[in-house]
Amino acid sequence: MPATKPATVREAAVAGLFYPGEPQQLSRQLDSLLANAHPEAIGDLKAVICPHAGYQFSGQTAAFAYKLLAGRDIKTVILLAPSHYALFHGAFVTDRDLYRTPLGDVKVSAQAAQLAGIPPFTSQPRAQIQRPDWWTQSPAAKSLSGTDTPETWEHSGEVQVPFLQKVLPKAELVPIVFGQLNPADVAKALADRLDDQTVIVASSDLSHYHPYAEARSLDAHCINDILALQADLSPESACGAGPIGAVIELAKMKGWKPKLLDYRNSGDATGNTNTNTTVVGYAAIGFFAAGDQKFTAAERRQLLDLARTGLTAAVNGQSLPVLDAAQWPAKFRGKTGCFVTLTKHGQLRGCIGHILPQQPLYQAIVSNARSAALDDGRFSPVTPSELKEIEIEVSVLTVPEPLAFKSPDDLLAKLRPHKDGVVLQVQGSGSTFLPQVWAQIPDKVEFLNHLAQKAGRAADAWRQAGTQVHTYQVEAFHESEK
Repeated sequence: MPATKPATVREAAVAGLFYPGEPQQLSRQLDSLLANAHPEAIGDLKAVICPHAGYQFSGQTAAFAYKLLAGRDIKTVILLAPSHYALFHGAFVTDRDLYRTPLGDVKVSAQAAQLAGIPPFTSQPRAQIQRPDWWTQSPAAKSLSGTDTPETWEHSGEVQVPFLQKVLPKAELVPIVFGQLNPADVAKALADRLDDQTVIVASSDLSHYHPYAEARSLDAHCINDILALQADLSPESACGAGPIGAVIELAKMKGWKPKLLDYRNSGDATGNTNTNTTVVGYAAIGFFAAGDQKFTAAERRQLLDLARTGLTAAVNGQSLPVLDAAQWPAKFRGKTGCFVTLTKHGQLRGCIGHILPQQPLYQAIVSNARSAALDDGRFSPVTPSELKEIEIEVSVLTVPEPLAFKSPDDLLAKLRPHKDGVVLQVQGSGSTFLPQVWAQIPDKVEFLNHLAQKAGRAADAWRQAGTQVHTYQVEAFHESEK
């Protein structure tokens, strides 16, 4: 019987340098960063842009993107990283079997070898490599063998992998390092390889070493270009201009919509925001499939304006406006379940709604905006002085449908994080979470535990016989999109 070929490993290069090298310490830091990330929910997430500095600087921003990946049914992560230490043409694809960090090994997908034979990808580029100043301190220096490749010392991809191990522990990896190439060529080569169980991570920081105020201005311009799907970014505005450009090209091909999740710079992270401080910028941006939308952008603005009208009247002690049904389109007049959610500086300030259709949509939005401001028992009533700080989100619901399951494990298997809202009926009590809640509670067991507790029952009550579950979907939109 022939001997089994030993697995080849891409060793960690920046463990103990850009992030903790001790497994328990690394795990605790990641848990803390993820716990402190509160991103707004995105439905069908297809790609993210994440920064790649040391975790003490950019880790919290990266956590906003990875929090949204947690719990999703993802089997393959295509990791696009810019090269900092190698000069070459094309896109380098690893020929290793495993990608190692202090948290263990990640399996490299068989797709990596398949891609390596398709231009502009290669696993054997002619590269000029300059080892970084810190290479002798790297754990990889202890196990050097053979010739350096573009990924040997590259930190921009590696710092993403421990996050991926936390939020997508079963996913396989396709690590790619960008050399000199046209990002559109990468997008074209990847386009047909993307499915519902694949996500792209593009690694990039923003501006480097400008004074604080200037950096914020430069980064705002760069972020606006990304959100406008402008692919011709310069390396000075984003060191991962290549990976970002590839994602933007894919977004234009597939109709993905970008959303800013978090922005800050190294001055914000360290608390040193002095005018003369030079900083590096970081952003987390998600790209999601828009899917079927019932409401146009103009109609969304109308509904948000309705909610704002109801909120303002309620908070100022005025009567709710009398609305003429004839002035609204038919889709506004139909009875529809909906919720109105209020946030203040990213924190929940009130949320009230109806799961089942009870009122015409235009009336339900106005009345739910009032109730969210004044009647959510978890919060004190919203005051007039807060109005300018409140952001409104409207969620329009489909009619809940029963979810058939045979056991608690079967229920867990059938739940769809980030896609389904869930109505739980247990021991005579009921409760619901909108799909947006998955962004904060991505673990299915914890999600159901919290739902049971919201219904006034023990956390594990959902496991008992007689439990019923209904699911629904939501079209959600908020004022920052106006």
